[in-house]
Amino acid sequence: MGKKINKKGLSSIVATILLIALTVVLVGTVWTIVTNLVEKSTEGSESCFGIFEKVSLNSEYTCYNDSEIRFSIDVGDIDIEEILVGISVGGSSTTFKIKETPSEIDNLIMYPGGSSSIIIPSKNGGLTYVLNMDGAGLSGTPDLISIAPIIKGTQCDTSDSMNYIIRCST
Repeated sequence: MGKKINKKGLSSIVATILLIALTVVLVGTVWTIVTNLVEKSTEGSESCFGIFEKVSLNSEYTCYNDSEIRFSIDVGDIDIEEILVGISVGGSSTTFKIKETPSEIDNLIMYPGGSSSIIIPSKNGGLTYVLNMDGAGLSGTPDLISIAPIIKGTQCDTSDSMNYIIRCST
């Protein structure tokens, strides 16, 4: 009259399908969590990727005399918000940020002209600055000038530095 169905064979197939489905769901969940964590941790570093040699010190216009240090910053084909500048003289150092919007920075002026309204160089441009070393509490021969761009709120690594600064001829 009727055929007998092998219930033992059917239950092992259902159990296998359920295990495979559970594994796929768990892998998908773990994949989503890991992907989000990786994206969040690399989000800031993406803005600094590929800036090598795009924000640099121009050695031709960088020099010092007894009371001032003049330095020139060139910006390539990149949009930056700020530049962190560090200057070290005889064991003392000073740091300051040059911003997109004009601002006054103690003991720093634009060169030439002497304007105290300080801005960063525009894209594919360069500007020169003069720091009054006496006013900044620095005296002697500069040991190091370093710059680090700030892009999309993330401070990048040092993009350029000079550890040998010549005396200005004039």
